[in-house]
Amino acid sequence: MIEIADIETAAERIAGHVVRTPTVPSPGLSALLGVPVTAKLELLQHTGSFKVRGAAAKLLALSESERAAGVVAVSGGNHGIALAVTAAALDVKATVVMPRSAPVRAVEIAQASGATVRVTDDMAGAFALTTELREEGLTLVHPFDDPVVIAGQGTVGLEFAEDAGELTDVLVSIGGGGLIAGVAAALRARRPGVRVWGVETEGAQAMSEALAAGGPVPVALSSIVSTLSAPAVSQLTYDHVAELVTEVLVVPDREAVQGSLDLADHAKVWAEPAAGCLLPAARRVLERVGEDARLGLVVCGGNTTTTDMMAWTDHFSLR
Repeated sequence: MIEIADIETAAERIAGHVVRTPTVPSPGLSALLGVPVTAKLELLQHTGSFKVRGAAAKLLALSESERAAGVVAVSGGNHGIALAVTAAALDVKATVVMPRSAPVRAVEIAQASGATVRVTDDMAGAFALTTELREEGLTLVHPFDDPVVIAGQGTVGLEFAEDAGELTDVLVSIGGGGLIAGVAAALRARRPGVRVWGVETEGAQAMSEALAAGGPVPVALSSIVSTLSAPAVSQLTYDHVAELVTEVLVVPDREAVQGSLDLADHAKVWAEPAAGCLLPAARRVLERVGEDARLGLVVCGGNTTTTDMMAWTDHFSLR
C-alpha cells in the first residue's frame, strides 16, 4: 500500500515539473447541486490532465540505464500525452502505444512532442504490444500498475487536503485506478474523516467488476470515454480501492457527456467526459449522505475537442 511518505517524496521529486493546480470553491456547481462544492482543476496541468504527475514521478526516479534504454507506455490518451511531453523535457526517447479509440488530439500531441506513436486495433492489443516492446528492452512506464506512478498521482490528494476547506466527500474518476488509489491514500492520511467515491462509465467499469469478483478481472470495453477504458485494473489499485474507497459508482456515457456540458455551463471549465461523469455521480452521493455534505471534485482532465463534444452531444440528443 502507498503511504503518505511515498506521496510526499513524489511531491518533492516532481516540484517544478508540474503545476500546483487551483483548488477553488465553485459557486456555479454549488448552486447546481445544492451543497458547497470545491473543485481541484487538474485539467489546468500543462498536459491537460493529472497524468503528468505520475509520468514525471516515474521518469525522474529511473536509473540512467533505464532512461537511456527509452521508455514505453500504453495509453487511452492522457497518459500518452503526459509521457511524451515529460520525456521530451528530460531528453528521454519515448514510445506511446494507443488504441484506435484514443482521441486524435492525443495522438497528435504525443507525436508533436517527439514520441513514437504505435496504434493498435483496441486497448487489449495496446497492452499486448507494450509488453512486447518492454521485452525488447524499453523501460515500462505503466499508467497505473506502479507504486511510483500512484504516489505521483497521489500528490493531487495531498494538494487537495492542504488547499480545500471543509470536505465530507471527494469524488474521483477511475480508469485503471491509479488516481483514486493515490488520492485516497493521501486523504486517508491527511483527512481521515473524508469519504472517497470512485466513478466509472458504463462499458469501462473495470474497478466495479473487480470489486464484485473479489479481484481484478478482464472487462469488455464499450464506453466512448477512452481515457477511462482500462481492460482491467491491477491488484495494486484494486487493493487500495477495496480498503480506502467508500463505493464505486457507474454512470452511463450519456450522463458523463451531459456532465461535461454542465461543467462548462456552471463551472466555466472545459472538461472531458472522464471528469463530466463526476456530476451525475455527485447527485447519487448526495441522495445517500444528505444535504449537509460538502463535496470535492477532482476534475481530472480537459483533453477533448469541440468537435468531439459536438459529436457526442448530437449522438445522445443533448441539444
